Amino acid sequence: MRDGDHISRHSGAARRAERWRAIARLRISRFRVWSFGPSRNDGSGVRSKSHRALSALALAFILALIGFVGWVYSLGPLPLDEARRVSTTIVDRNGKLLRAYAMADGRWRLPVDTKTNVDPTYLKLLFAYEDQRFYAHDGIDPLALGRAAVQLATRGYIVSGGSTISMQLARLMEPRRQRSLYAKLHQIVRAIELERSLSKDEILNLYLALAPYGGNLEGIRAASIAYLGKEPKRLSLAEAALLVALPQSPETRRLDRYPDAARIARDRVLGRMVEEHVVSVDDAKQAKAVPVPTLRKPMPILAPHASDNALATVKDAPVIKLTLDSNLQKVLEPLARDRAIALGPNISVGIIVVDVESGDVLARVGSADYFDVSRAGQVDMTRAIRSPGSTLKPFIYGLAFEDGFVHPDSLIDDRPVRFGSYAPENFDMTFQGTVPVKKALQMSLNVPAIVLLDRVGSSRLASRLRQAGGNLVLPKDESPGLAMGLGGVGITLQDLAQLYAGFARLGTTKPLREIMATKDDREPLRLLDPVAAWQVGNVLLGTPPPENAAHNRIAFKTGTSYGYRDAWSVGFDGRMTIGVWVGRPDGAPVPGLIGRLAAAPILFDAFARTGKTLTPLPKPPKGTLLASNAKLPLPLKRFRPVGELVRPGGEQALHIQFPLNGSRIDVDRSVGAEAAAMPVKVAGGVLPMTVMVNGTALGEIDGRRQRLIDPPGPGFARLTVIDATGAADTVVIRIQ
Repeated sequence: MRDGDHISRHSGAARRAERWRAIARLRISRFRVWSFGPSRNDGSGVRSKSHRALSALALAFILALIGFVGWVYSLGPLPLDEARRVSTTIVDRNGKLLRAYAMADGRWRLPVDTKTNVDPTYLKLLFAYEDQRFYAHDGIDPLALGRAAVQLATRGYIVSGGSTISMQLARLMEPRRQRSLYAKLHQIVRAIELERSLSKDEILNLYLALAPYGGNLEGIRAASIAYLGKEPKRLSLAEAALLVALPQSPETRRLDRYPDAARIARDRVLGRMVEEHVVSVDDAKQAKAVPVPTLRKPMPILAPHASDNALATVKDAPVIKLTLDSNLQKVLEPLARDRAIALGPNISVGIIVVDVESGDVLARVGSADYFDVSRAGQVDMTRAIRSPGSTLKPFIYGLAFEDGFVHPDSLIDDRPVRFGSYAPENFDMTFQGTVPVKKALQMSLNVPAIVLLDRVGSSRLASRLRQAGGNLVLPKDESPGLAMGLGGVGITLQDLAQLYAGFARLGTTKPLREIMATKDDREPLRLLDPVAAWQVGNVLLGTPPPENAAHNRIAFKTGTSYGYRDAWSVGFDGRMTIGVWVGRPDGAPVPGLIGRLAAAPILFDAFARTGKTLTPLPKPPKGTLLASNAKLPLPLKRFRPVGELVRPGGEQALHIQFPLNGSRIDVDRSVGAEAAAMPVKVAGGVLPMTVMVNGTALGEIDGRRQRLIDPPGPGFARLTVIDATGAADTVVIRIQ
């Protein structure tokens, strides 16, 4: 038994060993079949036909693969830079389109962001019609390609391309005229590259910016604006289906040429959407009943002057964001146009709106009509240098308040006065006598303003305005003089608006900003003391408004330049400042063009059209003296020029009323000494008074405070009057 067991175990081990050897031979033979050469154990050295065929096939595959890789490499990088080129667009502070500029070759291609300015309904139809698995595939949809291949095999021609949105984008980036397998392979390769280089949203945005819509329109935004007159942010079902259908054959479906073909294509899209259960039958039926547009609308041109300036300032930026508010711009441009037409031919209107707190320009209307050549529409009158008329007077009063020698309730004389050869006169050629300072400003009286400017100093006023951002332009080789108080200087409307905003800001101005920047490093500029700024604003709040306008709502000032060339009105509340200019851009006079009648009504209408409730001005700063004239300190009760003293008993200081300082006296000695006598008149002072000419006493002033004297010889003469207290007043005159 034991020997039999031994023989049995031995034979079993032998069988297992033989089995493992057979398995090894089988594996070796399989390896030989798939190897490129004969088996080393094959002594014959002859390949079988199957071995040679497989080897040739493998070699051909490797060579084809190498060739394919070389072809792909020869395609070069994706032309993304060219694809990303778009029309420069100017948008407002909220991202709304103000104006777009066509590309250099005349095409309209606007940047697209599907998350902010494309209707979801359109995207739903687009994916259902063009690429149902857009967010799932990697550039190629095998199911769509398979369907296209079956259609080609069964029908003998290409029914659908099976292209994904990525493949279509590749075709748009590198267009080919003919549809072929080679072109399809090219699209497939480029689509894979796009998927590896860009996100799905970036691919979709590029496609929606490049999709053709006929003519020079590219992208959904350009098409929606040109055909529908609106951004594609909110589209009806009919509009969305139309925009999906047009890129399939853009030239044969142009709405301005082939509206019927476009309608048929739109209805086909809607029918497909019903089949795909994307829209209901009823909704599709209602959408099909909507007529398609047949005319192309112009691209929007809002704020053209601001847009042109931004384009010239910011280089190579696809989107330029301004501080403007498109809603405000839309209501002010028609206002300027309508008022200019009503005022007469060749007249233009400029309007600028500034946010008081930030200094941002909220609206800029540079002319009555950008395209009106007769009104020089392309000249931006908000940046033109013009004579400001009386609009600088509030700053004169502000400096006077700041210096403390006058108060809004102080009294001031409005009477004839002469400064050398300069004798200012009021606009109506009359004088009001003694009036409160605030009334003198509200009535825009010239004489009080010039008298205060003489005290404040013309150079100081010019320096302060420049310090606050007002770039004054004086005639060549001239220095600031008293005439600048009545418009004898040049300034722009935008600078004037910046300066007036300083009253609402209680004494500081903010440099204007119109182009949004990532960093705002503007610092406030000093204009006036806070109390003085508030006093000016409070006085201007009481300026009588135009007819049918509410009182005490807007602080404003008007101005009219010499010769009726410029009419101005600048006003402010606690939130915004608005400046208005009216006139002819060529500087020609317009008889009867007055700031109060021409510009002020536009100002009040502009405030009304902002749609905002007027914001009150700031409260009086700490330390503001609020008192009537009766309760003012004695030095503030009445303004007196330099040299006049305030006496405890209330007597007016001595003042020579005639002849005026700097005047020229013509003397005709042929009529006799008595007839040629020159009168001397004084006011104030304490009798008796002595008249002296060039240091020589000529007698005393009589009880009526006047005297006739024998005029000195030709030339300059110094005339002095001294009263009983020793007070004196002197004038220099010229005798001829």
